[in-house]
Amino acid sequence: MARFKLFRYRKPSVNSLLDVTRAKRAVKRKSGWNAATRLMRAPTNMKRTVLRRGGYYSGPMRFWRWLLGKR
Repeated sequence: MARFKLFRYRKPSVNSLLDVTRAKRAVKRKSGWNAATRLMRAPTNMKRTVLRRGGYYSGPMRFWRWLLGKR
């Protein structure tokens, strides 16, 4: 069953609540799809790593982006 937090940044989707997402991931993992497509995901993963290390996903930055998005 899906794990729940008391306060969330985003509300969970219906698929997450029904564990559809977990089942899809298990099928992909067992079939070897993730290993086959690893090279195609490398640029996106690198970009996300750079943003995370730069503090883009930190609490103050999320709040700042929320403030700027309200305009």
